[in-house]
Order: sequence, then structure tokens, then C-alpha cells
Amino acid sequence: MRKTALLLILALAVLAAGCYPIDWAALLEGLGEGPTSTTTRPGDPGYVRGPVYVDSVELLLLESYPVQVRARLQGALPTPCHRLARDLSAPDARGRITLDVYSTADPGIACIQVLEPFEQVIDVGSFTSGSYVLVVNGVEYPFTI
Repeated sequence: MRKTALLLILALAVLAAGCYPIDWAALLEGLGEGPTSTTTRPGDPGYVRGPVYVDSVELLLLESYPVQVRARLQGALPTPCHRLARDLSAPDARGRITLDVYSTADPGIACIQVLEPFEQVIDVGSFTSGSYVLVVNGVEYPFTI
């Protein structure tokens, strides 16, 4: 009777574990084997700059004063070993804000050659009324507040 109950509990535990998605990246981070951040800084030592393939940019204007603007980017990195990096400039006299998005990677690490999809929300800043243009990697996205 005890063996049957123990086997039944063990079987239910295995079935319950199979219904729960496992975040393997988070598990590997805890073991020190995976990347620790999805965003790197431009000056990280030993990292080289690489491309980013931006598929879409959506501007989000939050209901606040001053209005907070965020850009939701979707696209792909060249490999899973590349990390998203960005440089954001303040608005110039004409209201142009430049967002340079690129990837960084450690050239000494071998990595599978497959595109890694990403979705990132970037805080562009807070703005008062006016017309602005967000330039993401050379493509213009005008918005008015």
C-alpha cells in the first residue's frame, strides 16, 4: 500500500512538472553558464559591435504629464550569443531623437548561427507638447504630443 501511494505521488509530481514551462536560460544563468543580461553597455571590454535586424517599431505615448514616450522594438539578433545595446540622444533643436540600436558579442565564444528574436521596450523620455521624430537606425518615426 505504501509503495503504491509513493509511486502515485511520484507519478503526479512528474505529470505536474511536465505541465509547467521551464525557463532554461534562467536556470543556466543561475549556474553561471548563460548570459546574465539582455542588454550590454557600449563600452563592455572584449565585446565587438554587430548588427541588429529591426522588424518593427511601435511608439507608446503614456498618459502622464509630461508625456512619457517609449519605443517597442521587435526584431532579431544575429545569434543567441549577441546582446542588444543602444545609444539614445537627447532631442535636438528640430525635435529629432536618435536611437542607435546594435548588438554586442564576445568574439571568443563559439555560438550557433541562428537568428535570436527579441522584443524590447526602450524609454525614450518625457516630452511636452510639440512635434518630434524618433530616428531608429536611420528610419524616421514622427510623433506629435
